[in-house]
Amino acid sequence: MTEAANSPATPSDVAQLSYEQAREELITVVSQLEAGGASLEQSLALWERGEALAARCESWLEGARQRLESARQRVEGGAPE
Repeated sequence: MTEAANSPATPSDVAQLSYEQAREELITVVSQLEAGGASLEQSLALWERGEALAARCESWLEGARQRLESARQRVEGGAPE
């Protein structure tokens, strides 16, 4: 198992990840869960880690959506007609 299987999902370490880091680790976690073979405790730890990573990715995406919407509104509001 990788470090993700042995590490509890703590908000502090997940909160430090970039979108790309969180996404890559989430892909790894999902692959490990799909492969099977982990104990119940390891599977639960992986699931919890995956949930925290997915929430981090969603947070990054929501922030990006807000920034794009804000930029779009500035452009539309500032352009003379």
